[in-house]
Amino acid sequence: MAQFQSSSSPTPFQPVQEREEAVPANIANPAPLGLGVMAFATAVLGCFYTGFIIPYETAGSRIATGATLLITGIILILAGMWAYRKNYMVHATTFTSYGGFLAVLGVIFMPNFGITGALSTSGALYYVLGLLFLCWTIFTGVLILGALRTSLFLVATTLVLFVAYLLLTIGALAGNNYVLIHIGGWLAIATAVIAWLAMAASITSARIPQAAFSIPLGRRLVLVE
Repeated sequence: MAQFQSSSSPTPFQPVQEREEAVPANIANPAPLGLGVMAFATAVLGCFYTGFIIPYETAGSRIATGATLLITGIILILAGMWAYRKNYMVHATTFTSYGGFLAVLGVIFMPNFGITGALSTSGALYYVLGLLFLCWTIFTGVLILGALRTSLFLVATTLVLFVAYLLLTIGALAGNNYVLIHIGGWLAIATAVIAWLAMAASITSARIPQAAFSIPLGRRLVLVE
């Protein structure tokens, strides 16, 4: 008589989740890293467009800003990949997409790639930047809808970021309008401050989930529990 196959051996009729390797529970939460790097890059970009601490749109500040955006963009993409591994869809999408956007800006800003020089010669630099800002503004508007299902901090971060890039879009398309660009830059700095607060709340809750320290209004503000 034929022997029945042992139940310990997977068969094609078993549920997929039983045959796939479970995600280890000890994978670190990527939210603090993503929020911190996001804040860092956005603050540097805001300082570049406001002239705060660093000179406003000089060749030297453009090179330094470009290198910063490129490196932080790559780190954000990595944080987004880890967020996908943790099955945090909204955070993964936010970190990965923003990281790619920052990396593109970094490449444009750095003169070694020759993009800035070519666009400046043709007079199309600010229109290209305006187009990039416009696309990211629309993308951020969609991210706000997803953030509504997560935390107040992420909602605030994406909302202020949306307004910041909206003003940068209008300012760039208006021929680098000084007032709009500066206001957008200051809002970018405000976005960074909110993201750093979200990072503090997230990293604290990740270590001590039941802690009373949850900046500043309770567990609803924690990005990922």
